Amino acid sequence: MASVTVSWQEVAEAKRLAILDAIPEKWRIRECIPPATELPDVTGNYIQGFLSPREIEITEADAVTITKQTSSGNWSAVEATEAFCHRAAIAHQLVNCLHEVFFEDAIQVAKELDAYFGATGKPMGPLHGLPVSLKDQFHVKGVETTMGYVGWVGTFEGKRDDPRAKMAESELVRELRRAGAIVFCKTSVPLTLMAGETANNIIGYTWNPKNRHLSCGGSSGGEGALIALRGSPAGFGTDIGGSIRVPAAFNGIFGLRPSAGRMPYEGAANSIDGQNTILSVVGPMGTSAGSLKLLFKAILSQEPWLHDPLALAMPWRDDVEMQTQSLIEASAKDPSLLTFAIMRHDSVVQPHPPVRQALMLMEQTLKNRGHQVIEWCPQNCQVGHEIADKAYSLDGGEDLTDQIALSGEGKIPQCFIQTGKHWKAREIAALNVQKRLYQKMYMDYWNSTDQLTGTGRPVDAIICPVAPHAAVIPGRYRHVGYTSFVNVLDYTSAVIPVTNADKVVHRIGNPIEYLSDIDEQVQSEYDAEMYHGAPVGIQLIGRRLEEEKILTMADFISRELENALK
Repeated sequence: MASVTVSWQEVAEAKRLAILDAIPEKWRIRECIPPATELPDVTGNYIQGFLSPREIEITEADAVTITKQTSSGNWSAVEATEAFCHRAAIAHQLVNCLHEVFFEDAIQVAKELDAYFGATGKPMGPLHGLPVSLKDQFHVKGVETTMGYVGWVGTFEGKRDDPRAKMAESELVRELRRAGAIVFCKTSVPLTLMAGETANNIIGYTWNPKNRHLSCGGSSGGEGALIALRGSPAGFGTDIGGSIRVPAAFNGIFGLRPSAGRMPYEGAANSIDGQNTILSVVGPMGTSAGSLKLLFKAILSQEPWLHDPLALAMPWRDDVEMQTQSLIEASAKDPSLLTFAIMRHDSVVQPHPPVRQALMLMEQTLKNRGHQVIEWCPQNCQVGHEIADKAYSLDGGEDLTDQIALSGEGKIPQCFIQTGKHWKAREIAALNVQKRLYQKMYMDYWNSTDQLTGTGRPVDAIICPVAPHAAVIPGRYRHVGYTSFVNVLDYTSAVIPVTNADKVVHRIGNPIEYLSDIDEQVQSEYDAEMYHGAPVGIQLIGRRLEEEKILTMADFISRELENALK
């Protein structure tokens, strides 16, 4: 009997429907969802309309509040998990943000946690009963990982009949389970991961929940969209060029890009795996700075360096957190003790009006507190971006072409990877030397700011845009220079939500002098009407391995912004 050839389109469609079929019948949306032209924003009141008051109470709490309730027995793990599973199911039907749904397994884990608490009177760990979502790079036992590739459907990372397909579990997932978290879904990514928007041939396009005309960002875009819709209190993404920070900024949530080695990457799928000029890193995303700290500390408490050969043996440093907190408290009497630098553009592309205003709001909030804000020279950013651009294409795009060849699907237009020459070992070594020299140059420049602050110390952190735009019009993400230079430096960076684009306030002002041809193109594409409502987040950048300091400062600044905007 002749074998039947199944097209990649049929495989993709079957997988897309399987995701929908995994959503319980009782959580399907039966009414017609208004188009984006009628209802661009599906957050807040709209998604709440599908939920009970109790579900709204639970799902609108941040991860810190939830764990306090579940760890004390005030809320059951089952009740919290069911509420988030329901809201995640609704979220996916609104913006296409999920790749894998395993709600029944999650609820079973929640029952076991409740039984443990009932028997012992103690929580399982620091994340007891907390539902956590994951970008679809992390393997969960018994759950498929496609990473957006049609050719990975029914396989283990594209390999058929691989015994790991049913048993593999990433180190991060194991540590989340040991900490008492409940993993309940995996979120959408762009094919190859190397894109500032989230689109693939399985689920299509993942839209921005605040403005469904726009992108949710990439590559942790599904994670950003789900958390923005409060379908998850917190989760984990990865970042090699901005893939945590961009979705965090575009969706109005918090995100942390830590330095390499702080979070475990062992056992996760990846694109261009083995490229180590710039390492992809794992980081938390959530609805508050405190949520990021909670997840970060919880994973470090599991000592990931004992199980991941690339993880640094560096527990959470209470002394660094306390020193930073003491500095913040001392600045209440002497505000000049805290010093920041502001980078208004990256010397290649200038930010759109909403992003410029977000920078101004953060700058004014800090200055009104009496803190110092000095100018940061942007000229070195372009060198970092050029190094990153080369690092992403060392294999000549072979990984991309190999993975899409598995099914015969096409490359999505949003992908940054270009096919070309394979770099030789000697050329790669030279690029690594260039990166090291660049890191040293930037380190020296940062150190030199001790002559400008008056404190005898260099600036504490840099504030700068995440992207030129608030979210982005599909197909128009043209420049990643604001984030990729941070990856080359391996600096810590947290995203803080600041404001939203407003079509009345953020009109184009006087003509500006363009920095480059691409700047002219990006500026010409600004549309105040189209961008209306889109969130804007700003980066707070610290030095390498300064996660404790930056998370503490991000929490402080976000509270100051809240007070300033009341």
